[in-house]
This record gives sequence, structure tokens and C-alpha cells, in this order.
Amino acid sequence: MNSQLTNAVTHKDHIKGPDTAALELVEYGDYQCPSCGESYLVIKKAQQVLGKNLKFVFRNFPLTEHPDAFPAATAAEAAALQGQFWEMYDLLYTNQLYLNSDDLLAYADQIGLDRNKFETDLQSEALASKIEADFEGGERSGVTGTPNFYINGEKYEGDWEDDALVHYLKRLLATV
Repeated sequence: MNSQLTNAVTHKDHIKGPDTAALELVEYGDYQCPSCGESYLVIKKAQQVLGKNLKFVFRNFPLTEHPDAFPAATAAEAAALQGQFWEMYDLLYTNQLYLNSDDLLAYADQIGLDRNKFETDLQSEALASKIEADFEGGERSGVTGTPNFYINGEKYEGDWEDDALVHYLKRLLATV
């Protein structure tokens, strides 16, 4: 069965790449998930190879078996309020083994966030609700684990490891 993305990409999403890109890659990810850490590198390579032809969208899907995933997602959302989502996203994925509260505060300092605002925002019900909305949207779209990808609205069930996703995206680009 081909699953489709049930909620369209909007300005509320975290988007990297032009709106006019031929390919839209949506990832539901968990900052503490080892496979997501691997897919982070694959996504970086895809962005480098495909450039302006790829629009990448990240949505939170913190799994309950990863106790630091929800706080890490909250830290990314708090950084977004200060215009630094992608900087925090990069730090969280490159430091996956270090996601406790002291680590998150250190990352905020590292990227130059207003520390008081960041600490206040970490407690925000609005941010918790946004993360829960991402999660629920993922569930409605058929996401059961991470990482989970949608390409141009269709669930990608193929191999994403190594260069498999990049090669698939390149082949798909040739047909659009």
C-alpha cells in the first residue's frame, strides 16, 4: 500500500531549500534515534548533490523509548523561535549521545541563543503542542518508526542507507 503524507508542508514546518524545488523530501525523525543519526549524514549528502532541486522538511517524531528525544525536539523548537532551528538541529544530530539538559543549554550557548528566553521556551506548552502535532501528523500518515521519509507526498519505502536514497532522488529528478 502506498501511504501518502496527510498534512501538507506549510510555513510552520522547518524547511531547507527553495519552495520551487522539483523534489520535496519530508523526514519524520527522532534526535536520539541511531538510525536517524545515520540518515542525517545521508540527507546532508542529498542536499549537497541535489542543491536547489531539493526541498528538505524536518518534522519531529520523538519515540517514547528514547527519553532524551522529546527534550531535544523541544530544544530545536526553542532555537527556532530565535531563528536558529537548523543550527540546533545540526548540533543535536552531531552530538546524539549528549542530549541531557546541561548539554542542551550548552548547545544554546554555543549557537548564541538568548539563554533566558531559551530556558523559558523549553517549558512552553506551545512548543510541546507543536511537537505532538508533528507526531500525530506522522501517525496519520503511517509513520511507525524513525527515520521515515516522504518524497513529493508519497511514502518512501526503499533503502535510504549509504547512497541509496541519493541515487533514488537523482533518478526521480530525471523524470520530473
